[in-house]
Amino acid sequence: LFRSTTKKGYEELEDEEAEDQFELTIGVKDPEKIGDGMNAYVAYHVSTRTSLPMFKSKNVTVKRRFSDFLGLYEKLSEKHSVNGLIVPPPPEKSIIGMTKVKVGKEDSSSVEFLEKRRAALERYLQRIVVHPTLLQDPDVREFLEKEELPRAVSTQALSGAGLLKMFSRATDAVTKMTIKMDESDIWFEEKLQEVECEEQHLRKLHAVVETLVNHRKELALNTAQFAKSLAMLGSSEDNTALSRALSQLAEVEEKIEQLHQEQANMDFFILAELLADYIRLLSAVRAAFDHRMKAWQRWQDAQTMLQRKRETEARLLWANKPEKLQQAKDEISEWESRVTQYDREIGRA
Repeated sequence: LFRSTTKKGYEELEDEEAEDQFELTIGVKDPEKIGDGMNAYVAYHVSTRTSLPMFKSKNVTVKRRFSDFLGLYEKLSEKHSVNGLIVPPPPEKSIIGMTKVKVGKEDSSSVEFLEKRRAALERYLQRIVVHPTLLQDPDVREFLEKEELPRAVSTQALSGAGLLKMFSRATDAVTKMTIKMDESDIWFEEKLQEVECEEQHLRKLHAVVETLVNHRKELALNTAQFAKSLAMLGSSEDNTALSRALSQLAEVEEKIEQLHQEQANMDFFILAELLADYIRLLSAVRAAFDHRMKAWQRWQDAQTMLQRKRETEARLLWANKPEKLQQAKDEISEWESRVTQYDREIGRA
């Protein structure tokens, strides 16, 4: 998170953005279930087509598990979030959805779940590669090109690392409640409030859109049942004209059912899923602000410790204890370095 100190016009910024355009197409296709039972997993085909010289091949397709996508996020977040970089987050895990895929047959709900996840993973990768810094990261290129990746075990649900991370996040939440940052830059304070307010509004809108999608799906189901009833009634009617009219009405209702289903799918993929992406992105933005707050807290703690070390040096001078004076001076130098380092970290964030 930073503010540009240069003043550029919109036309100049658009020209620079146009110069940064490059040919890079990412696709996530053909989810494939591998194995049986609870040991089964889904592999996605990630295809990359590009003319960038940093890639070894212009066209490459690799298989990736969902845990590989999560592992990529963990690596990028660990390296770049501390510098205030907003790393696009992947879709959340769904234990219920994957359990149905693993133990169930390929019913409509499993197919729909895999299609939703495939589309979300594709948008996740597309957001990563449009970021110039993340695109240059070797882990991104390895993810897109390497035939096989090491198993990302740290992303497994309810693993030891996952539990530790849950406790860490809970501790961070408590810490944020106890830390009151005296914000020296009013811009950051205003933006944080805007992000939090926008996230609340989007969450409410997302809930309303999900309700609308479920309503359209229920409407499509009821319309299909009505069309089926009309068709059965028409086939059993002795009056030829009435039978034909009922059959035609059944055909119209079938078309209406298809329209309801298509509208529900469009509402989901174009509205609901896009809103969910934006909510995750805003959470990543808040995480960047949190990193800045943590850096500020480290800087404050280091300043407090430095002041204590200087007071200790003063007491040693007053007590005339030269044998411990050099150690006190070394500790002061160490904490001065830390104060400078943490101050730079705040600047980077």
